[in-house]
Amino acid sequence: MQIQFREFNPFDLWIWVEFSTVPSEMEKKYLEEAFNSWFYLGKLGAFNAENLQVQDEGLDISHMNYDDRRADDSLMSLMHNMGAFEYQGTWARCWFDLGTSDAIALDILINCLTQLDREYLPMEQLYIGGENADWTVEDSESRPESIYDYNN
Repeated sequence: MQIQFREFNPFDLWIWVEFSTVPSEMEKKYLEEAFNSWFYLGKLGAFNAENLQVQDEGLDISHMNYDDRRADDSLMSLMHNMGAFEYQGTWARCWFDLGTSDAIALDILINCLTQLDREYLPMEQLYIGGENADWTVEDSESRPESIYDYNN
């Protein structure tokens, strides 16, 4: 799977996936479950690079002391909104407002999709950001006109 970053606005982000063939209903479910899981973790503040205490500790985490205050003192890092998945031919897309989540969220998504591609669901390309000229985002009903239109 080729991964490409295009114009990036974390508050108005389209993520595009291209398959080699038109995806089946089961393949769509695999993709959507991966993205839904990622989004819900983000909505709960999981992608906070300011509080990576276990990662920072290194390999030996036996009897590690976890600092609750450090976790409480870090800035909130929350995703805000996710649109509905849309499909057209071999393409899928979804709109996101990543809010204040950190860039580690994208690394985790890419790792997830890379494994999904290897094991279950072959994907040709993953575009993060931008638009496709042959499928404009203006015709989408899953993206609010403004980030303030969603009540999630």
